[in-house]
Amino acid sequence: MTGARAVRGLWASSHPGPTLVVTVLAAALGVAAGLDAWRLTLLTGAVFAGQLSVGISNDAIDARRDRSVGRSDKPLARGEVSVRTAWVAAVGCLLLALALSAPLGAGLLGMHALALASAWSYNAGLKASAFSVAPFVLSFGLFPSFATLAAAEPQFALPWAWAAGGALGAAVHLTNVLPDLDDDARTGITGLPHRIGARPAAAVAAAAVLAGAVAVTAGPVGGDVHQVPVISWVFFVLVVVLVLVILTLVGAGRSGRELFRLVMLVTVVLAVQLVASGGSLVP
Repeated sequence: MTGARAVRGLWASSHPGPTLVVTVLAAALGVAAGLDAWRLTLLTGAVFAGQLSVGISNDAIDARRDRSVGRSDKPLARGEVSVRTAWVAAVGCLLLALALSAPLGAGLLGMHALALASAWSYNAGLKASAFSVAPFVLSFGLFPSFATLAAAEPQFALPWAWAAGGALGAAVHLTNVLPDLDDDARTGITGLPHRIGARPAAAVAAAAVLAGAVAVTAGPVGGDVHQVPVISWVFFVLVVVLVLVILTLVGAGRSGRELFRLVMLVTVVLAVQLVASGGSLVP
C-alpha cells in the first residue's frame, strides 16, 4: 500500500462531506464571535482534526460489518486501507484536535473533549440503541460554544444557540442514516431512525431544521421579531424553502443522500445568516 493511496483511503473514510461542512461551520461561528486570526485558525484546525477522528474511527469500527454487506464505497471494506492504519490515524487526529484546542483555554478543551467523547460513543455502540440521536444533540448543542469559549474572554453561547445546534444535530443524524437503513438492519444496527421508520425520521428531521432556523432568526434579538434584520428574514425564507423541498422528497418516498445534503446545506445557511446579520452568540 503506497502512502498516497493510504491517505486517499483515509480521507474517503473520514466522511469528507460532513467533515468539511462542520469545519466551515466552526470557522463561520468563529467569525461571528469576532475571534482573532490565530484563535480562528487554531479553532478551525482543531475542529477539522476532531471530525477526521470521528469519521475514520466510525469506519474502523464498522469495517467488518461493511464488508459483510458489500459496502463497495468504503475503503476499509475494500481493503484499500488496513483497520490498524485507520485506528492509528483516528487516534492521532483525536490527540491533534485536543492539542490544538488546549492553547485556546481549558473551557474549549473540556467542551471539545466532551463533544468528541460523545461522537465516539455513538460510533462505539450508541448508534444501535434507541438513544442514537443523543450524541448528535449533545455534540451539536455544544458546538456554538466552541467559538465563544475560544475568545479572549471565554463565555458559553446563549441558550438559543445551544437549542439551534441540538436541533440541527438531530436532523443530521435522522437523515444521515436513511440510505443505510436496510444494510444496518441486517447487521443489528437499530437506532432511533430504524425504530420509527424512514418517512417519520425524515419528517422529524425537517421539523428540527425549522426549529433550528427559528432559533437562529429570533434568538439574537431576544425573540422580538420586529428587530430581526431583513437579511435574517431572507435566510429564514431560504431555509423554509429547503424544508419544503425535504418534505416534498419525503412525500415522494425519497430517503437517500439528497435529504442529508439538504440538511447539511441548511447548517451552512444558518451559520452564514448569523455572520451576515451580525447576530451575537453571547450576551
